Amino acid sequence: MTCIREVSWLTIALESTLPREVEEKYETVIGLEVHVQLLTESKIFCGCSTKFGADPNTHTCPVCLGLPGVLPVVNKKAVEFAILTALALNCEVSNFSKFDRKNYFYPDLPKNYQISQYDLPLGFKGSIIISVDGEQKRIGVRRVHLEEEAGKSIHEGSDIMGSRFSLEDYNRAGIPLMEIVSEPDIRSPHEAYIYLNTLRNILRYIGVSDCKMEEGSLRCDANISIRPAGSQVFGAQTELKNLNSFRAVEKGLEYERVRQIMALERGEKVVRETRHWDEGKGVTMPMRSKEEAHDYRYFPDPDLVPMVIEREWVEKLKRSMPELPAEKRDRFMREYGLPEYDAEFLTESRALADFFEECARKYKDPKAVSNWMMSELLRLLNSASKSIEESPVGPGHLLSLLELIDKGTISVRIAKEVFEEAFKTGKMPTEIVKERGLIQISDESELSSAIDEVIQANPGPVADFHSGKEKALMFLVGQVMKKTRGRANPQVVNRILREKLSRS
Repeated sequence: MTCIREVSWLTIALESTLPREVEEKYETVIGLEVHVQLLTESKIFCGCSTKFGADPNTHTCPVCLGLPGVLPVVNKKAVEFAILTALALNCEVSNFSKFDRKNYFYPDLPKNYQISQYDLPLGFKGSIIISVDGEQKRIGVRRVHLEEEAGKSIHEGSDIMGSRFSLEDYNRAGIPLMEIVSEPDIRSPHEAYIYLNTLRNILRYIGVSDCKMEEGSLRCDANISIRPAGSQVFGAQTELKNLNSFRAVEKGLEYERVRQIMALERGEKVVRETRHWDEGKGVTMPMRSKEEAHDYRYFPDPDLVPMVIEREWVEKLKRSMPELPAEKRDRFMREYGLPEYDAEFLTESRALADFFEECARKYKDPKAVSNWMMSELLRLLNSASKSIEESPVGPGHLLSLLELIDKGTISVRIAKEVFEEAFKTGKMPTEIVKERGLIQISDESELSSAIDEVIQANPGPVADFHSGKEKALMFLVGQVMKKTRGRANPQVVNRILREKLSRS
């Protein structure tokens, strides 16, 4: 590996968009390598905990520190999760597999090699279907394999490129990782974003990873090259590192796509290298020359026995496979009559889909359930920075609320207030309505006096209504709702108000 000293990125002035005639001359080729932390209790080759957030170097032992004389033992659950993933990604599952040593030195890799899989991955020749602007596209999955995580380097200062020293935390050394390598079938940064979202949803559905990028349980390295449109020959490829969100992947690839096209337009060569994505500056910078496989001098790990994958085990895992997001989305459209947009949204996570389905099975109008979830529930979750799994309200709360609306006990406006209160306190809507005296007023004699007062206090809108301005009626209805603190039945108010105005 050769360190590249270069500051030429400082002089690169990228245009926000390239001229169409320039865009059409080139084709973008992208392949993604996604590293996923598996949801096992212990590390892949020892019994150390995988729990996130422990004090530095407290989840370590001689095996994950690579001390002399230790022997690793593979975690069967990690192998099971990798096979399950391979099946979910339509891969063929190997009958025979093994672990290899990938030799290189980094300070966060104490034994100078990483245990990975080279020529015999657990899964291969798979695919994912993604939806791009309403069109379905197949993205090939080249391989799914297991490997161990390295430790974590903590760099001094805020900029890795200018850091004076680094500290090492080996809690992550030996964490079970699954690497999913796509074929170079992705043709734009936006497609890369969609691919990652689709892949994450699948992994969460089958329960092999929580895919929390903020905790390092999902990371992505992106390979990108540019070639003349219509050519089958790949251009020089750069690899982007330090992509800590899906948006960062999209933005980093877009920067790199434009940078490479501009270089080719200037008659320059694109250098094969690994580049660092600087989120703050919004640019990529050279890190080092890109390694080839032979640089790592792979060889079979002599401390780990090869694995024979029994077909009965694979078939058992296949039978345990849950309904995947795309299948569930189609079923929601077919079974509950939802529009594609709603079905797509509700099946983004298994917990969200389960929430919807528990309500939809018990309530007469699935679209109403969908509307409440996509508007009010999503708004409240976003404002509280909570996921659906952390939601203080469950399907029972929403069902109770919808029944109160249907019975005419509360208006839709009051229902929104009640739902917000339920979200804050966890109380059931019926309890909140009773405590706060929010029962809807439908009694005509009770509403009549309030309507008379509103007519008396608003001669201008009354005159507007008499001159044919229908919107004035809505204003007066709103005043009655305001006067009754939203408790008046709007349909009853509308009718009485219209009757009174027609007589005046």
